[in-house]
Amino acid sequence: MAIKNIAVLVSGGGTNLQALIDAEKNGIIKSGRICVVVSSKPGVYALERAEKAGIPNFVAEKAKFGDDTEAFGNEIKKYLNEYKADVIVLAGFLSKLSESLCEEYKDRILNVHPALIPSFCGKGFYGLHVHEAALAYGVKVSGATVHLVDSEYDHGRIIMQKAVEVCEGDTPETLQQRIMVQAEHIILPQAVEKLCAELGE
Repeated sequence: MAIKNIAVLVSGGGTNLQALIDAEKNGIIKSGRICVVVSSKPGVYALERAEKAGIPNFVAEKAKFGDDTEAFGNEIKKYLNEYKADVIVLAGFLSKLSESLCEEYKDRILNVHPALIPSFCGKGFYGLHVHEAALAYGVKVSGATVHLVDSEYDHGRIIMQKAVEVCEGDTPETLQQRIMVQAEHIILPQAVEKLCAELGE
């Protein structure tokens, strides 16, 4: 079975990237390997994590392209092509992907969202905004969702979900932390393995 090449797109600290790196090392991800990391911003800690793990890493700076998602997508595509990426994983990647990139990698792009879709998702729902909304609404359970990516925000087919309890006195920060540790870092590597294994059949 052919091992699939995984490209991970990041925008920040890279805790989900670290979970993927660890999962590959521990044999949870065995049908794929991380071949390249691309960040939408320079100087983020995710790039250091990639460097430490010996993974080629690059910056495709979103700010340079303004609203031109196609040009931004083409910049990312340069690295995807160079490293022959089969699968793309959005790990805290905060930019919308171009339509052509979504089309080219149809059913091969995974994203992790820090809520149980269809709750608290769509445009504007990212990072702490998601947890602020969940707490404001008063939900007792939140969690994370791994889904396939298409050209609409948080819209593609759901691959995995995991629920996490909302505790009395939670702040957006404490809820974010708990969902990362108890859900995102568990189901993202599992979903990546599932997709890579299916593509390798």
